[in-house]
Amino acid sequence: MCTLEKRGGVFILTLTGDNEHWIGPTFISSFLSLLAQVKSQATRGSVLLTTSHGRFFSNGFDLPWALTAASKSAATDRILHLVHIFKQVAAALLSLPMPTIAAVSGHASAAGFILALYHDYLLMRRDKGFLYMSEIDMGLPFPDYIAALMRSKISSASVRRDVLLAGMKINGETATKLGIADGAYNSEDTLMDAAVAMAETLAKRKWDGEVYAEIRKSLYPEMCSLLNELNSKM
Repeated sequence: MCTLEKRGGVFILTLTGDNEHWIGPTFISSFLSLLAQVKSQATRGSVLLTTSHGRFFSNGFDLPWALTAASKSAATDRILHLVHIFKQVAAALLSLPMPTIAAVSGHASAAGFILALYHDYLLMRRDKGFLYMSEIDMGLPFPDYIAALMRSKISSASVRRDVLLAGMKINGETATKLGIADGAYNSEDTLMDAAVAMAETLAKRKWDGEVYAEIRKSLYPEMCSLLNELNSKM
């Protein structure tokens, strides 16, 4: 489901396989386990780069799993459970003592979009893939900590409106123009080359990771407060 490799100071976490990388309990457990491993091995100059195989970065919360529940209310309970436990991923990324980069080579929808946006930097392909918040089309409200992320990471009120209230699908070039992504590239190879080059450049700074994490958290006080991160350590 997820793999981890280390190249110098760069940890590369990959969502493996050609499926949709649904974010369910097993995925969250695997992702958190690898983040804990990264954190335990962190040194000055460490960087996390998250990427994926296939045409999806992630299609969001595991709705197919939720819908296998015995009733509609049980399915709703499963979705609410995912919303709750995904907070652990958000908190772990916000407190990770190193810069983080998401290299989005395919579609990132709903919680998949959120997963990418919780990284410090977001790079995309220009030719394939899009960012998409599907909740308005599916009739699902936004959890408070995800709404806070959107307010923190998307500065334009009109862009937030189009993303959240109109379900706008955003390709790499548009995401870069709107300030959501930090660059768009013509192929999976050029995207990964750019992401690795960015990671290696950041690694050369050899920042104190704990200081980096504290500064990051200070930039997003609303998110951290909602995640109970300002007064706790991961």
